[in-house]
Amino acid sequence: RRRRNVSCHRKSKLYCSNVEGTKMIRRNGMTVPLPGHLHDHKEKYAQLADWGYSDIWSAETDGADAFTPLALAAAWEPRLRLGTAIVPAYTRTAPVIAQSVAALADAAPGRFAIGIGSSSNVIVERWNGVPFVDPYKKVRDVVRFMHDAFSGEKITKEYDTFKVDGFRLSIKPAQKPTILIAALREGMLKLGAREADGVIINWLSAQDVSKVAKVVSDAANGVEKEITARIFVCPSEDTEVVRAGARFAIAAYMNVPVYADFHRWMGRAPLMQGMWDAWKAGDRKGALAAIPDQVVDELVVHGSPAHCRDIISEYFKNGVTTSSLAILPLDPNLDYWKSVEALSPSA
Repeated sequence: RRRRNVSCHRKSKLYCSNVEGTKMIRRNGMTVPLPGHLHDHKEKYAQLADWGYSDIWSAETDGADAFTPLALAAAWEPRLRLGTAIVPAYTRTAPVIAQSVAALADAAPGRFAIGIGSSSNVIVERWNGVPFVDPYKKVRDVVRFMHDAFSGEKITKEYDTFKVDGFRLSIKPAQKPTILIAALREGMLKLGAREADGVIINWLSAQDVSKVAKVVSDAANGVEKEITARIFVCPSEDTEVVRAGARFAIAAYMNVPVYADFHRWMGRAPLMQGMWDAWKAGDRKGALAAIPDQVVDELVVHGSPAHCRDIISEYFKNGVTTSSLAILPLDPNLDYWKSVEALSPSA
């Protein structure tokens, strides 16, 4: 059995192209935590690796924190690369972020990536009571602080958004972790290209990736950068049920200012203006009805598993190097774990 699984994993090592057409190994990831209790996931992580998934990426919103599921996977499944997508820059101090990152990088040398981002005003300000001020500068400063901290030197420094007096990180991982910045528009995309190892992108179509990837490539000045994309997928052919459910997710996200501004930049304002107007007026039902099928079909991958795999491949062709599939249970008849297998590289 082990030989068959390893062989299957090797067959799944496909390639993707960046803007210049350079061939890079395609990394196939899954969003975690998986459904169910964290203590039950050991065998599931092994199954992900057996099916050819190379990465797991943790989100942090209102459930498990970003680090705990990855700490478990670090001990349980050495074949998986571990990443956060994302840790908010506001909800922990910079030294605490650096400590968590150093601990995981030390536990899983060479296979941990820290994804850091501004998150949103909803999570930062409304849920956590932290002022959502200067998100670009805040993310930039936390990234710069991490670079400083991983040098092992004592840090006494005033950054634009915080200051540190005499902190030294006492854990020095054998390998410095990959640092990625969650990015929507040009400022953060360029920041990820210039001051980090790449970017994490979210809530965009396969076609949108070309525009994003070009910004990253141009700012990177020839240095290869990772582009990790969270891709929302529902492998169901019950189109109307999927579209109806997807509208709730789209409305919840696309009325958050940072996402609304992103889709204006992407040119979707004519398609989304009706939703934005109804939402602002307090008409939630009208906002859902105003979301065109085109928007749903562009932002949520759905259809047969084969069709979904084809669309996911388009993300890679347009510049994504690493995926983090997020399976949306929009169809009540969908079997989550069968969907994971059906979308896997070995399918």
